[in-house]
Amino acid sequence: MPLLQTAIEKKNYKTVVYDLLAFGVITFIPGLSHLTAIPFYLLEPMRIILLLSIVYTSRKNVYLLTIALPVFSFIISAHPVFAKSLLITSEMALNVFLFYFLLKFFKNSFLPAAISIFLSKSFYYSVKFILISTGIIASDLVSTPFMLQLTVGLSVSLFLFYFYEKERTV
Repeated sequence: MPLLQTAIEKKNYKTVVYDLLAFGVITFIPGLSHLTAIPFYLLEPMRIILLLSIVYTSRKNVYLLTIALPVFSFIISAHPVFAKSLLITSEMALNVFLFYFLLKFFKNSFLPAAISIFLSKSFYYSVKFILISTGIIASDLVSTPFMLQLTVGLSVSLFLFYFYEKERTV
C-alpha cells in the first residue's frame, strides 16, 4: 500500500477516491452482470474508467491504472484469460499514449480521444486475430457489437472534449 499511503500523504484524496471507485467497479461488474443478466462488461468499463481518469487524475495515475485494472480483474475473477489481459493492457496503454501524443496536435481533446480509441481498437483486433489464429486464445474475434463500441468510444470522446480542458484549468 505504499502508493496509497504516498497519495494520501500528498493529500491527493481525489485520486485515491477515484482509484478505489475504479477498482470497485472492476470488482463488481462481473457479479452485477451475472446477477442481472445484463452484460455490463460489453460497455467496456475498463476503457471508460481509464479515459475518465485522464480528466480526474494525473498522467502517472492513468498509466498506473492502465496496467493495474486488467491485472486486478484477472486476479479477482480469472477473467479475461491471461493472454487477453495482456492484450487489453497493451491496447489501453496504446490508447492512453496516443491520446496524450495526439493532444499536442489538436486544439481540443475530441479528435485525439476518438483517433486514439480507433487506432488502439485496430491494434487490439489485429493482435486478437493473431492470437485466435495461433490458438493462444479461444474466442470470437468480435464479442462486443461494433455499434456499441462506436457509441462508447464517441461518448467517452465527447466527455473528454467537454471536461478535459475545464478540469485542467480549475
